[in-house]
Amino acid sequence: MIQSMTGYGKAVLQLPTKKVTIEIKSLNSKNLDLNVRIPSYYKEKELSVRKKLATALVRGKVDFSIFVEMTADETSSTINHGVVKQYMQQLRNVVQTGTSDDVELLKMAMRMPDALSTAREELDENEWHLINENIDIAIKEIVQYRIDEAASLEIDFKERITNIRRYLEEVKALDGDRVENVKTRLKKAIDDLKVDTDENRFEQELIYYLEKLDINEEKVRLANHLDYFLLTLASEDSNGKKLGFIVQEIGREINTTGSKANFAPMQKAVIQMKNELEQIKEQILNVL
Repeated sequence: MIQSMTGYGKAVLQLPTKKVTIEIKSLNSKNLDLNVRIPSYYKEKELSVRKKLATALVRGKVDFSIFVEMTADETSSTINHGVVKQYMQQLRNVVQTGTSDDVELLKMAMRMPDALSTAREELDENEWHLINENIDIAIKEIVQYRIDEAASLEIDFKERITNIRRYLEEVKALDGDRVENVKTRLKKAIDDLKVDTDENRFEQELIYYLEKLDINEEKVRLANHLDYFLLTLASEDSNGKKLGFIVQEIGREINTTGSKANFAPMQKAVIQMKNELEQIKEQILNVL
């Protein structure tokens, strides 16, 4: 079973004084690229969160965020009255007029350093236990999203492998005509030279030339690779990297067949196979 690397998961936890929103987003990447954004008072739990995400998501560009919205009347920030008054007085001295607008001075003073003091919130283990449970919920959501996303990819892969197999059958059907076409062209080229030829020697050279153009091995290997791709796709340990290696082997056999084809109708079938394979290559980059 394959999974996509594209996914999204979310969980919302309502606590007595705050609402905690957990979001996980992921896109495709060669390795695990993990970006974790959490409030400072949860920072000591960041390592365990990273391990949990790495175990569950394995690979991809992953953005994990915890957003906290205070819902109670209490606030952890207070105004430093003395500091703000000092700032306002200093600003009046700078202006040196008796008509200074206190509202405007207050706005300026509130932007100054230390105008607000924030009490550091300590980590509540019981609260974190609830948040951790919701992290698990968000992870389950994103994993399910990845599985659902991969289902459409799997259908597309199977269709394109079927198409490549159909074009391979065309190549097999055209192989006899191709050989005859090569013989005819070589014979005509010799005849156009208007020279006497040794028929036995000509047959020997023709056999040698046709052996170099023989694609029987490529046809067999390509068919085997297509079977192996579908077998791997259906296996429990299926993964994008392994499927990518098989796709490389499929491409190698298609390219070799094309270089040996030397016959326009067969080359058209090869081009169609390459087109189907390119579509698979693009999509395989998003498979976990």
